[in-house]
Formats: sequence, C-alpha cells, structure tokens
Amino acid sequence: MRSIKIFDTTLRDGEQSAGINLNVQEKLQVARQLARLKVDIIEAGFAIASPGDFAGVQAIAREIKGVTICSLARAVKADIDRAWEAIQDAEDPLIHTFLATSDIHMKYKLNKEPDQVLEMAVAAVKHARSLCSKVEFSAEDATRSDWDFLCRVFSEVIAAGATSINVPDTVGYAIPAEFGRMIHYIKENTPGIEGVLLSVHCHNDLGMAVANSLAAVENGADQVECTVNGLGERAGNAALEEIVMAVKTRAENFKAATRIATEQIHRSSLLVSTLTGKPVQHNKAIVGSNAFSHEAGIHQDGILKNRMTYEIMTPESIGISQSQLVLGKHSGRHAVKNRLEELGYNLDEAEIEKAYQRFIELADKKKEITDTDLEALVRNEIAAFEDRFILDYLHVSTGNCTIPTATIRLKKDGELVQEASCGDGPIDAIYKAIDRITQITVKLDEYNIKAVSSGEDALGEVLVKVRENGNAYVGRGLSTDIIEASTLAYIHAVNKIARVKK
Repeated sequence: MRSIKIFDTTLRDGEQSAGINLNVQEKLQVARQLARLKVDIIEAGFAIASPGDFAGVQAIAREIKGVTICSLARAVKADIDRAWEAIQDAEDPLIHTFLATSDIHMKYKLNKEPDQVLEMAVAAVKHARSLCSKVEFSAEDATRSDWDFLCRVFSEVIAAGATSINVPDTVGYAIPAEFGRMIHYIKENTPGIEGVLLSVHCHNDLGMAVANSLAAVENGADQVECTVNGLGERAGNAALEEIVMAVKTRAENFKAATRIATEQIHRSSLLVSTLTGKPVQHNKAIVGSNAFSHEAGIHQDGILKNRMTYEIMTPESIGISQSQLVLGKHSGRHAVKNRLEELGYNLDEAEIEKAYQRFIELADKKKEITDTDLEALVRNEIAAFEDRFILDYLHVSTGNCTIPTATIRLKKDGELVQEASCGDGPIDAIYKAIDRITQITVKLDEYNIKAVSSGEDALGEVLVKVRENGNAYVGRGLSTDIIEASTLAYIHAVNKIARVKK
C-alpha cells in the first residue's frame, strides 16, 4: 500500500476563516493535539502576516517534535526569510512558498507575464532551498491554469530544489473527474516529478473538496492538505477526518493508507471547535453528533442484531465511546480519571484535579453525569488560562413588568470589585456591569446558546464573540444555569482581551 501524507493546515488556512483569532497558547494546544493525531506536517501559520503569527509558528517549531513544522511564505525574499526565522529551530522544518499561475491571477493580481512568473517561482524556491532542506512550491489557482504551463513551472521549480509540489484548487472550481485527470496529466508530463512529493489542496466552494482530494489520491497524489472540521477560508477546506476515514474504510479502493491515529479524531475535532468557537454541525460526516446516532426503529433493530448493518465504521475507531457513563456526586477521583482515559483524555494530575473539582460542582446540580457532560467539563478546562477577572457573586432581577438589573462581584487582580447595572434584559444588564468593572469596552458580535446534554438539568453552553479595537475574541461558558453560563462566557472573552493588553 502507498503511504499518503497528511499535511494539516488548520492553524494557517483554518485560522484564516472569518471570526477565528487564536492566541499563541491556543495554537500550541492545537499543535500538541495534531502531534497526538500523528499528522505528517503541521502548517503552523503565515510567519510574516503579523507578530502574533510569527510567535505562534516559532513556539510550535520549538516545542512540537515528531512532525514536520511548516510556515507559509509568498514567493518574496522577505517572506521566505521570515518563515525560516520562525521555523529554523524545528526538528524537521519546511518552507512552503506559493505563486499564482492562472491567466486571471497573473493578469489582474500579479500584473505579470507567464515568463516573469516562472522566473519569480524559480528564484523563490532557490532562495528557500538555500535555507531549508525541505521546500514546497504551490501553484495558486492551479485548477484554472493552463496545464502545460503548470507542468513547465513545476519542472523548473523541481530543478531549482523543490522537494514537494502542491496543486491547489484555490477557489474550489474543480470537479472530481476533471481534477483526477489533471493530476494524472501532471505526473505524466512534468520532468522530475517522480523524485518529489505531489500534493493537493482543495477548497470546498462547490462542496467537492473531499471528493476532489480523493480523486487526486486515486490518480497518484502522495499528500493531501486538509484541516480539522474542514475549517478554512470561505466554504472551507477538505476535512481531515473525512479524507482519513474514507481512505481507511475503503482501503481496497485507494490501495493507500495514512499514519493517522484515528482514535484521536474525535478529540481533535472537539478541541478545534472549542478554541475557535466554531461548532460542528450535527450531521457532519465522521465527527458530527449524529454521525453514530440511530433513531429510526428499523435502523435500531438492525444495529442491535449486527452493528455493520448501518455502521460502516465503529465509533471507537475515531475515539467515541458508545456507552453512556453514569457518574454522580459519590464518584471519586479514580473513577473520573479512569473514564476520562477511556474517552481519550490523557491529563496530568493538575488538570485532573481541576476537572474533578468542576465535576463535583456539577454533580451537586445533576442527578447523572454523562460522557457528554464530562467531555464538556474537560473542554472547558482545556480552554482556561490564568484569569485577571474571576466571578465571585451574581444576582439578577428580571420580569415582564420590571427593569432588568444585575449585581455582579468579580475578583479583579485579587481584589473584590462590585458593580450593578440595568439593561434591556438580564444578559445585557450583566454585561454592562462587567464592562464597568473591567473598564474594557467591547462590541458583542455573536451570542449562541445550546444544551450540551439532554434532560431538564442539562448543561448549558454559551459561546460569545466580542470585538475590541477591531480584533475578535471568543468566550465560552458552561453551567446548568444559563445566566451563569452567559456570564462566564463574557468574562472568558474579556480575560482574553486582558491577556493581550498585558
């Protein structure tokens, strides 16, 4: 079987999605999980884009081992130098440089003739290769480029030192049969292609990113570039979990395999969803909450007799436990730790203690705590950092014939500070009172509320997105009391702003 490399670009292309803004610590958390997932390459960011991007790429390069660390760079010397500065301490660094090759991009974006573009591409690869032993070249908008010109560019950059060639469907224009033919044509008509990796990077504008990527694998592609949960610009990228499980489930068709630890897929999806504030749709393939759910009587009957009747893969294969955990306030640390390990969470003692304390608080409010509740608690702790503002007291008065008011007391830098405010509703009143204490003025862009588990005593999860000085921050709160969850979510977002200011 051929080995297909998985090039993960969640932290670069995924983070370019509208409304996502991860800090360095959050990027490190994702990178650590990607290493557990055993992706082959982590594209950690676009180093020259901002000081924050550079710091994130550099931190990942210095810490994460056992995986290639990559930074994106335009075909410009300054970009390439900055990328190398960020990744040079990596165990296995890679510079990824790109340049558009389609007629429309060369004419309207680059304002250059094809020969000039070819010269730029060769110069960029030569410079990158003088710094780093691994260099990938991407022909932006490849699927709308002339195939013969594309082969010419690829042959020249291979001669200049490129170790991998990437064929991006930048605007999601391709269809599977066409894209497969294109990959086959490139392999047959590019001198030197047999000595490098052939990669693809498909966007999902027409909903065919995964199908196009798999068509490329069938036609000889060695590497697929993708993201967890399919995050990415516009309609997103090919979803890592769908690519990997399709290749694994239909191995006899693709005659290929990846090295991905598929049991880490579910946890990776949850972490990325939590930190980015982008929920996974319920009917999402592989990682959606309904992916392994059966409600129809005929389906349930078939599943009880033989799971293969309606499941083409097992939930355990992606890290989901089929059983429901019933834990209560009399459960001890050992039971909680054991169940977390069964769910795929390998936490240190400090993290377990934090999760257990939250578990005890919840157990006083709920009769039963399910796997879903427990995972939500852990996800909440994963996203937590040292906070400047901590909730100490909350009181709300509201009704249809009274003005909503809120009194809130926060621990601010270790001291208790109390404020009260009125508002259009209880949440508005709470948020105004918090603004008075923190002295941080923000604009609330999004407020989302959902039940994490079922029942009247279900955990409520609130996600808010706020904006301060043009920057977006996501906050998350979790409680059986939705007013408290809303408060915690807003404080979580404000604490992120406070960390940035500090």
